[in-house]
Amino acid sequence: MVDKFLAKRKTDEIGSYIRELEGVMKFREREILEDYIKLRALERIFQLIVDEMIHLNLHFISGIPLKTPSDFQSSFEIIATEGKILPPEFATKIAPVVGLRNRLIHRYEEIDSKFFVEQVKKEHKDFIEYIKLINKYLEKIK
Repeated sequence: MVDKFLAKRKTDEIGSYIRELEGVMKFREREILEDYIKLRALERIFQLIVDEMIHLNLHFISGIPLKTPSDFQSSFEIIATEGKILPPEFATKIAPVVGLRNRLIHRYEEIDSKFFVEQVKKEHKDFIEYIKLINKYLEKIK
């Protein structure tokens, strides 16, 4: 069973992290890249947002219940196709943030900082859309 209180708390946490992200993103790209504190803050906030999204996806998957994902990235597809929580095209668009998160925190390979900042600035609106879609779903369930 989906715990709406928990899910709402998670979307609120993501929203709080997005506001923090916006505080860093108000700086020009060059300012972020030249200041390791700003860059590390951006990295950590990005990680926290994606972690909360993964936790929320897994909560839906276990609570509904849905097919077990093979990895965190596929959790977006499952809540879209089986759970009808996200539109499939949006799930496909946002799911790759997990790969970027993994590369960032596990240091599988060197990440180009300029590319990272550009991606976060671009994906920022997707994080907001994710919250809206999740909250819309929560309004529909008992």
